[in-house]
Amino acid sequence: MVHYTTVATCALNQWALDFEGNYQRIRESILQAKALNARLRIGPELEIPGYGCYDHFLERDTVQHSWEVLGRLLEDRSLDNILIDTGMPVLHRNTRYNCRVIILNGKIVLIRPKMYMANDGLYREMRWFVGWTKQAQTEEFVLPRFIARMTGQRSVMFGDALVSTDDSCLGIELCEELFTPESPHIAMSLDGAEIIINSSGSHHELRKLKRRVDLITEATLKCGGIYLYSNQKGCDGDRMYYDGAAMVLVNGELLAMTSQFSIADVEVQVATVDLGAVRSFRAAIASRSMQAARAQTYPRAHAPFALSVELVDFDNSIRPTDPIPARYHTPAEEINMGPACWLWDYLRRSGQGGFFLPLSGGLDSCSTALIVHSMCRQVTAACKRGDQQVLHDVRQCVGAAAGPDYVPESAQELASHLFYTCYMGTENSSKETRARAAHLAKAIGSYHVDLNMDTVVSAIVALFTLVTARTPRYEVHGGSRAENLALQNIQARLRMLLAYLFAALLPWVRGRQRSVLVLGSANVDESLRGYFTKYDCSSADLNPIGSISKADLRKYVAYARDQMKLPVLDEFLEAMPSAELVPHSETYAQSDEVEMGMSYEELSVFGRLRKIEGCGPYSMVTHLLHIWGEKLTPREIADKVKRFFFYYSINRHKMTTITPAYHAETYSPDDNRFDLRPFLYNSSWTWQFKAVDDLIDRIEQRETSAK
Repeated sequence: MVHYTTVATCALNQWALDFEGNYQRIRESILQAKALNARLRIGPELEIPGYGCYDHFLERDTVQHSWEVLGRLLEDRSLDNILIDTGMPVLHRNTRYNCRVIILNGKIVLIRPKMYMANDGLYREMRWFVGWTKQAQTEEFVLPRFIARMTGQRSVMFGDALVSTDDSCLGIELCEELFTPESPHIAMSLDGAEIIINSSGSHHELRKLKRRVDLITEATLKCGGIYLYSNQKGCDGDRMYYDGAAMVLVNGELLAMTSQFSIADVEVQVATVDLGAVRSFRAAIASRSMQAARAQTYPRAHAPFALSVELVDFDNSIRPTDPIPARYHTPAEEINMGPACWLWDYLRRSGQGGFFLPLSGGLDSCSTALIVHSMCRQVTAACKRGDQQVLHDVRQCVGAAAGPDYVPESAQELASHLFYTCYMGTENSSKETRARAAHLAKAIGSYHVDLNMDTVVSAIVALFTLVTARTPRYEVHGGSRAENLALQNIQARLRMLLAYLFAALLPWVRGRQRSVLVLGSANVDESLRGYFTKYDCSSADLNPIGSISKADLRKYVAYARDQMKLPVLDEFLEAMPSAELVPHSETYAQSDEVEMGMSYEELSVFGRLRKIEGCGPYSMVTHLLHIWGEKLTPREIADKVKRFFFYYSINRHKMTTITPAYHAETYSPDDNRFDLRPFLYNSSWTWQFKAVDDLIDRIEQRETSAK
């Protein structure tokens, strides 16, 4: 017969160290799950303190307050009659573990520590936690005394165990454990775990979601079973955006999934699944049964609770959840939604009144402006749906000027309150970029300022002339490279000063109480190459595109043109990328790609080979000889690679002060935690470049001999 049960998974917008807010969101998700008749609810990894506490995990207060929140959950009788999985740090025998805590009706059933730590890329879990190494073993954990008084339990089971209910069995794996070759769900399912629960703190990267879905699909297709995956969502105080997509799969089929990007704080997804279908699926595979017969036996912690109804209580009104296709966003859609949600979380949680963006008329600042526009669209839609949390937050950001009952009428109307843009022109700026900036500002509704700063630039140059009796000139006017670069940097750095000045005082000019955050708009390729001025407009409070390639940004702007109905964006797509920092004429116009000595497309290739493939100069040349060999000579390929590594190394120091950027790309050069490299290099790369030259000489000699 069928044994239906309804299970719930959650995507919660938790915030590091926000114990009160985190508790409220956890509680709300449990109540929503109960209202939907769920018998099991799982939540994200470390949902009680928030995943992104980082070195705060080393503080005893973080552990203490996590127990206090758990105590509130245990005491709350409205949370009874549902099996609850939650997460927090636990100190066991003076060792700190990242744990799942299973509770039922005011008692702790099991504390299950994470076994395999995420410790690459953006993750440093081994800095704060130790992995549990005793597979299928448990120990006694003595509860804090105030928790023991609440539960009437002196101690509970701690370790790698299954949770048995009156009618089924649950296995637990945490986030990274799914991605390991020897995932715990394999041994657990062979020992009879019919439901696997996975609580995760997994961040967004472009094109990453499919990997998660594929792994879980493969796990349940091979092992059979019900798999519940929960993930955090939102910005919890760092560069990462956790992208939700909590899901339920059964026997290789996806039944339910929350949204990947959303500004809602709590999302609960339920599915009604058949335990009997798992038993039939597994029993039909003889080879699986042979392995199960000799499988390792796990200890079991019993939860006196049934997930399904008994035969005598058979309810023919229950309807199973049908399979659905997985929904994967295109990279352009991901850029449109992820950074926008990240900006909204940062804005409302920082207590600021909006954003200020230097709008240059180029593609990069255009992309940043469009992401803010996307944020305004999402906020406006949520307000019209009646999302009370979003309404509260938007009224706090906009302030009293809009009135206590303010509801945004449109994305443009909201932007008029929250978004400031400014075109900062000089004699080197073109009328085309000025016009593009004004047209875009009008289309998205920002409060736009157009100014010329030549007098400020001239004042700086005049001061230098007064002190040194020398007047620097641009290279096109006969000046040296040093003069040319200094004159460009004056303009770039003054724009940073003016950005912060206007961000601080434009709200005051309009009678607003809150200051605004300055946004930057340097893309990942320019950061990798170092093609920006240190402490120019790339120096800001936040950069939503700092980990996105130029190629993906172009696709995003094209997407926004069509989906947001903004024909003005054609002007940006057709324009040549230019810094406009030197005089131009009918015969000369400054070009980014010409100045860099490489195209943005080539930069993306270099970036992926350097970071993802782990290539130095020699390995990169050998790789590209096979890829680019039909369009470039070996010498041309070697010269391009050497040019890249030279400029990368002399500009690496710029990454130590780069603006915090939304993490989206696997080859990001972010120096904070993702890409740990020196910032003082021997930029001649003597040994490496000699190896490259020797290789090219051998190839050219062989080709000459063949002729």
